[in-house]
Amino acid sequence: MEILNAIRRKIRIGQVEFSQHATDQSIIRGISMQDFRNAMERSEVIEDYPHDKYGPSCLVLGFTLSQRPLHIHCSYPMRPIIKIITLYEPDPSRWIDFKTRKQDDA
Repeated sequence: MEILNAIRRKIRIGQVEFSQHATDQSIIRGISMQDFRNAMERSEVIEDYPHDKYGPSCLVLGFTLSQRPLHIHCSYPMRPIIKIITLYEPDPSRWIDFKTRKQDDA
């Protein structure tokens, strides 16, 4: 939870950047900056990647004010700026409660 709180703090003060992929996907998927911010405030870490080859990161599940689920893959807060790697609305056929990958996706 401490990691998530640190990520939220950095996002609140504007220490966040979107990868080109995340920017493109947010446009394609109709995810606004406000949706992103709201989802991060109402979120939990569902997968942790401390040894990711590009640096420690995690997958966060959050919900917009309209209850739209979003998965947000972001860097750990040890970086000066939080990097949003990608974000998307999870496919319910591939996730259990949007938190656990179904066996076929493992």
